[in-house]
Amino acid sequence: MTDLGPVAWPPAPIRTGRLVLRESEGRDREAFIELFASPEVGTYIGGPRPRDELERTVPEVPGRRFGFFVIELGGAMIGMITLDRRDAERPGHVRPDSGETELGYLFLPEAWGCGYAAEACAAALDWFADALPGEPVVLCTQTANDRSMRVAAKLGFVEVEKFEEYDAEQWFGVWSSVTPSGWARA
Repeated sequence: MTDLGPVAWPPAPIRTGRLVLRESEGRDREAFIELFASPEVGTYIGGPRPRDELERTVPEVPGRRFGFFVIELGGAMIGMITLDRRDAERPGHVRPDSGETELGYLFLPEAWGCGYAAEACAAALDWFADALPGEPVVLCTQTANDRSMRVAAKLGFVEVEKFEEYDAEQWFGVWSSVTPSGWARA
């Protein structure tokens, strides 16, 4: 997501009632490795990655790029949020030019079930709506991922379509700060 014109990055840290959304720092590296090596986290994203591979390949300051937020609770990283352009080659779009921004998020298993994903994603969506008013955000998740489906509903994503990808049924939805309804498949 580098074609957003005058949007400044990184923004000042975003604070919610319990969390801080901020730019990645070197102290987050071990949590990144834990996140991507976790079998639980990997369930719906192609499986965990080998820890030794992650130790070799994760940079000293991982995830330092536009649209990438670390989610911090009590001074420690518990997850991450990404706002990236959806690949035009993938199924699922609401615009003919495929220029949508896609919301992605991952949290460490010990942070699951506490409402952190909805809280952090709502804050990221609010930031995005202020930075790019009226721009839609899309989300894609496996229909089997009950937790992600609940977060999508809580955030106000509206289903556009379902399709098969990665040998599983995918749910594709859209969110807009302007109008949550009225989106149709492009």
